[in-house]
Amino acid sequence: MSSPDRGSVLLIEVPEAEPAVREHRERLDENARLGIPAHITVLYPFLPADAISAAVLARLEDVFAPVSAFGLRLDHTDWFGENVLWLGPEDPAPLAALTDLVWEAFPAFPPFQGQHEVVIPHLTVGHGHPLSDMRAAEESVSASLPVEARVSTVTLMTEQSAGGQWARSASFALA
Repeated sequence: MSSPDRGSVLLIEVPEAEPAVREHRERLDENARLGIPAHITVLYPFLPADAISAAVLARLEDVFAPVSAFGLRLDHTDWFGENVLWLGPEDPAPLAALTDLVWEAFPAFPPFQGQHEVVIPHLTVGHGHPLSDMRAAEESVSASLPVEARVSTVTLMTEQSAGGQWARSASFALA
C-alpha cells in the first residue's frame, strides 16, 4: 500500500481476526510489517496524506455518520489466483456499500485506482509468497474460522514516509 508520495487508506480494523492471522500476516503480508493491522479495505488509495484537511475529515464524518454499525462474520478463505490468500465475509454487501459511499463522496479516488471491475471485500492473509507457505497458512487460518466482529468504526491510516510505516490518523464512528 505504499506510493511515491505519502498515501492514505480508509479501512475497517478487524482485531478479532488477529489471533488467527497475525503470525501469517507478519510473514506473508508486507503491510503487516508496515504497521497496518488485520483489516478490510474501504478505499485505497485515498488522498495523499498531505491533502487531508479538516474539511476532508469533516466530509468523511458526514459520509459515515448515518451508516449503522453491523456484524461481520469472516467464514471462509479464498484466493485471487494463486498469489493472494484472503478471508471473506459471509455477507460482503455492507462492506461494499461503505466503499461505494466513499467513492461517491470522493469520485476522483476509485477503489484500487479502478483496476478491478468488481471490488471484493476481503482481509488479506498473505500475498506474493511461495504457494506452499500460503497453503499452510490457509490450513492454519481455516481452523480458526469463523471470526465474528462488530463494525462500528472506519479508520483513516496515513503513510508516515514514502514507502514507510503507516499510522492511524483518524477514526469515524458509524451510527
